[in-house]
Amino acid sequence: MSELLAGKTALVLGVANRWSIAWAIAQAFHREGAKLILTYQGERQQKTVEELAAEVGPATVISCDVSKDDEIAGMASNLVAPVDAVVHSIAFANREDLGRPFAETSRAGFALAQDISAYSLVAVSRAVAPLMTNGGAILTLTYLGSQRVIQNYNVMGVAKASLEASTRYLAADLGGKNIRVNAISAGPIKTTSARGVKDFSSILEVVAQRAPLKRNCEPAEVADTAVFLASDLGRGVTGNVLYVDAGFQIIGF
Repeated sequence: MSELLAGKTALVLGVANRWSIAWAIAQAFHREGAKLILTYQGERQQKTVEELAAEVGPATVISCDVSKDDEIAGMASNLVAPVDAVVHSIAFANREDLGRPFAETSRAGFALAQDISAYSLVAVSRAVAPLMTNGGAILTLTYLGSQRVIQNYNVMGVAKASLEASTRYLAADLGGKNIRVNAISAGPIKTTSARGVKDFSSILEVVAQRAPLKRNCEPAEVADTAVFLASDLGRGVTGNVLYVDAGFQIIGF
């Protein structure tokens, strides 16, 4: 065991179930020796996250609804410095705003997607950065739909573009504290949230056919990239979007 994260404490937001990318990252962090803090939103998720936490224990489990500033503050108040890594794997948009043309996105739906998917990274970073007394890494998850039009991704693509811009601005703000901020652009993966994208299976098929590696990426590959960014191996990397998508992003026609 290499234990690249031995002695480090990592906060992971967004573990919904064992198929989520956040869970794959939590498992990889545990494998590399990190002490984990996992968050959940609401009683419905609490039991699931507590059960998963037992598999990577001892892990602390804390409630946090990122749409509420007081909950983010409450989460931060339960943390003990130093926190060395933060993983933000949270996104949400109304299903109806994903299922209809982007031009028909509602004002409320647009604001909701931006709030949960992009602004939450800013709010969490602001709350946790003072606890990152040894510096460290903040990571978020994005997707190619931020840069190119992906059918049926719609308002989420715009939210992910905002998330990527926020990553760069946060990297500039927090770099003086030796805090690095990066995004991982993962290829399409079968998660619960991905099923909210209409015809998602067709996206998987196209990627497997056209990506240079002739396959889709796997959660473990995204997780290992997160380990790199959170460890000292990634100490010179900040403000970047790293693609883990079997090379699909380089392909044109």
